[in-house]
Amino acid sequence: MLVIGSGYGGAVAALRLTQAGIQTHIVEMGQSWTTPGSDGKVFCDMLNPDGRSFWLKTKTDQPVGYFLGIPVNKTIPKYTGVLDTESFGAIRVYQGRGVGGGSLVNGGMAVTPRRSYFEEVLPSVDSDEMYSKYFPRANAALGVNNIDPAWFETADCYQFARVSRMRAHNAGFATTFVPNVYDFDYMRREAAQEVPRSALASEVIYGNNHGKKSLDKTYLAAAAATGRLRISTLHMVTSVAPASGGGYAVEIRQLDTSGSTVANKTVTADRVFFAAGSVGTSKLLVSMRAQGKLPALPSAVGEGWGNNGNVMVARAGLDLTGALQSGMPALGIDNWADPAGPVFAEIAPFPAGSELWINLYLAITKNPNRARFTFNASTGKVDLSWTSGMAQPSIDAAKRVFDAINKKAGTVYRTDLFGGYKTWGDDLTYHPLGGCVLNQATDNYGRLPGYRGLYVVDGSLIPGSTGVNPFVTITALAERNIEEIISADLA
Repeated sequence: MLVIGSGYGGAVAALRLTQAGIQTHIVEMGQSWTTPGSDGKVFCDMLNPDGRSFWLKTKTDQPVGYFLGIPVNKTIPKYTGVLDTESFGAIRVYQGRGVGGGSLVNGGMAVTPRRSYFEEVLPSVDSDEMYSKYFPRANAALGVNNIDPAWFETADCYQFARVSRMRAHNAGFATTFVPNVYDFDYMRREAAQEVPRSALASEVIYGNNHGKKSLDKTYLAAAAATGRLRISTLHMVTSVAPASGGGYAVEIRQLDTSGSTVANKTVTADRVFFAAGSVGTSKLLVSMRAQGKLPALPSAVGEGWGNNGNVMVARAGLDLTGALQSGMPALGIDNWADPAGPVFAEIAPFPAGSELWINLYLAITKNPNRARFTFNASTGKVDLSWTSGMAQPSIDAAKRVFDAINKKAGTVYRTDLFGGYKTWGDDLTYHPLGGCVLNQATDNYGRLPGYRGLYVVDGSLIPGSTGVNPFVTITALAERNIEEIISADLA
């Protein structure tokens, strides 16, 4: 079995396949993040980025790329770093690169979606089964835990969250604690300076050196322990097509850490699981269809892509937010029940190491706009039809919440963090979803029609939105699908 990618869907597939006694090979585009650099750390922090921070870039591309309207991205050596931003005209898509995929670079917020919204998004999936079986299974395997509310109320590192909570409550909005895969007990010991700091040392989007239960420490470690898992790093799949003798010929480009090709390989696999993420899987399948290598793929392949309604915004507060801020969010503003514009806004840190009076948020909104991936024959690349205007429903929904908070608090928006005089961070997403939507581009379990033995197991199955941070949903859906595939196809 060949699995393309080691993010949430790929990690689930690898664990359950190996547990079923099946030899499994993961091909991962990024590297294995296990070797310390010259500073003794595997990952760099956000304040001192180096080549480890970004995937084959010579300058960082931070989500908050300005301060006082001045660009603050830094020159870095070109290297196969842990975070990638892929630009498609009007939007930058953040993706993890390495063994563990996006789990290496996200804020760890492990949120099970509202059941009513899950049923709206994926109506062909049995929600009773998901909420009684697969969401609990995913949360347990991911190592999800909850913050101690009493400690939260006194911890210096969550002063920023408490003041945002207070301002939200004053304006009539509810807040909720959010589970995480970061070990909150470890964070408590960080605060007491009993262990090396990570979440409290400005570490998050470029990786965490301690405390975080990323996939390499959970699903992938359990799969490796079976003795049936092999992972090839710095290997990029460029083609999948039926092989003359059966199965599929998979063409792979092996990279070095400068991004140069060191070898081109072709392997044959009986079955291939696409787990390269919403963007990676969609691009590969759209390319294969357009180039005649998988010509029978349905027209729905490439469709239904969304940004999970992501938009960032910041307030210039009057409250002290604290110089020490945890990189792991623990609270969200929950205004999803508002029919005029549902919003779930994570109260995000601004871990700059000094007091800046900045209240930062990543809003997740119910944005109905969807884009599609198409192959561009003139460039040989895949384009995405997302336009800047497609973010407007997200801005409108977030604006209603934060206008009200600002009015009640007597505060204003920061307009200097996402550009010069730009209020909304509407040109980026952390949560790419869709492109190979379940029960449309695939059958109801991720099988690609017309090609026996080809499966999609990642976030491309989810049509553009989950209403919350999506990785728990991706994991639980993969658990559901791989159980059926093993039982029906591989037994």
